[in-house]
Amino acid sequence: MEYPDRKEDLTSLMLQEKIVAIFRGFTGEAADQAGEALVSGGIRFMEVTMNTEGAPDIIRRWRDRFEGRAFIGAGTVLDADMARAALAAGAEFLISPNLDEAVIDYAAARGVDVWPGVLTPTEIVRAWNAGAKAVKLFPLGTLGPNYIREIRGPLAHIPIMATGGVDLSTMEAYAAAGASAFGLGSKLVRGEDIRSGHYAALTEHADRFVQLARTLG
Repeated sequence: MEYPDRKEDLTSLMLQEKIVAIFRGFTGEAADQAGEALVSGGIRFMEVTMNTEGAPDIIRRWRDRFEGRAFIGAGTVLDADMARAALAAGAEFLISPNLDEAVIDYAAARGVDVWPGVLTPTEIVRAWNAGAKAVKLFPLGTLGPNYIREIRGPLAHIPIMATGGVDLSTMEAYAAAGASAFGLGSKLVRGEDIRSGHYAALTEHADRFVQLARTLG
């Protein structure tokens, strides 16, 4: 699928695709080859975490490399200074593990969507009121799908990206509980494939996630 108009509502597109790949800790040619493998496998939203060495350079390269094939954003954006650096590098969306309204304000003023990290009902509502169009529920590894189900009761109008504890065996349960999308790190972006140069295996693995996501409606 191609996205020629970069001014589209990225949140709506993200919720349609359902998967955001979290790319962390790899640089140089290995990063580029891994990114190519993920996009070839059908991944359309790529988050480069800002605590990856040379993250702004990766974002710049990937914006050119994957133009029309994927959206490139920045993750682990902890404050407004990091948001500024990410947007200067060309990030098309911002994701954080925390809620900082200054990040949302800074990006919103520039027409960029932010999906902030939240955990409690109070944080979810704060993020929504600050202008976030979706929230990243994190970390979920120890809480599981039932936590989303309980949260969705009073907050069903706020799209939730489940992050942490999601893999091929659990994605369907998280979706059934109310997750609208998934942030996937090492369960999708497998470090062993990148370190060993098995990029074809990474592509096949990404395709399995993409195909599963399409069955979730």
